[in-house]
Amino acid sequence: MKRLTQASLLALSILSTTVMAADYTLKLGHVANEAHVWNKAFIHFAEVVDQKSNGRLNIDIYPNSQLGSERDVISGIQLGIVDMTMSGETLQNWAPKAALLAVPYAIRNSEHMAKVANGKIGKEIEQQITERTGLVPIAWFERGARNLTSNQPVKEPADLKGLTIRVPNVPIFVSTWSALGAKPTPMAFSEVFTALQQGTVDGQENPLSLIKSASFFEVQKYVNKTEHVRSWIYVLIGKRQLEKLPADLQKILLESAVEMQAYEHQLATEAETKLVDELKAKGMKFIEVDQDKFRAIAIPAVKKNLKGDALDLFEQIQQL
Repeated sequence: MKRLTQASLLALSILSTTVMAADYTLKLGHVANEAHVWNKAFIHFAEVVDQKSNGRLNIDIYPNSQLGSERDVISGIQLGIVDMTMSGETLQNWAPKAALLAVPYAIRNSEHMAKVANGKIGKEIEQQITERTGLVPIAWFERGARNLTSNQPVKEPADLKGLTIRVPNVPIFVSTWSALGAKPTPMAFSEVFTALQQGTVDGQENPLSLIKSASFFEVQKYVNKTEHVRSWIYVLIGKRQLEKLPADLQKILLESAVEMQAYEHQLATEAETKLVDELKAKGMKFIEVDQDKFRAIAIPAVKKNLKGDALDLFEQIQQL
């Protein structure tokens, strides 16, 4: 009798699990860690989707590059073994217009970014991404602006004279900082702290989140608010994967993505304010920069590095 009872309980457990299982499950892989606001936004997204679909649609989240690099996950979606991810300018490897997601001095502020991303230009970029990659953008997140750090205040381009600035190995970054009067030096991110500590380079540029996580406050005194790159990143789902869902679940997914975008924006705004306070507490001083002077010198250099559709879109963005 005891064995029968155990078997019955096991059968009931299996039946219960089967009944509770979602009709559809999507795998979402991304490169941010568990504590990042992007991952928190994805968790919120999964919860909203689960609630609105009454458990019929489940989203499994794999943060911290568990499913591979950004390009690996994009390839996985194209092969049908992953369903969702997030990506930015990496998409230009397939869709050239995606280069505009992170071009120096393309975007002036958050309001300008929303106008671009939500408008005709954003739709044009999204369309090419879908046509060239088979991925559909369903939401976008604003990234923290990139700022210059240094051991002397930089208020205008003239203050850059003689400064060696570490930049990523991206031609448009090298050209832009050269035009501004600095000596840009491409270098792997892993080498930057030591280079700053030893005085091999005088400064570097990155979002506040990386300035803090890399402990640059230990070897740099100032955050100069150049805000020279403002960029956004897309949340994407495979077109085939989206179209396999019933119409009602597609609707729920897309509506939930809109909620996720608003939720992430709130989290990101709060996080950016907190980062400023934390870096100030570590001894860093924030310097207001004459951004108009920087922009006037940088834009001609940026244009020289852009060609075809990318240049045309950049000029359209400037006019908004």
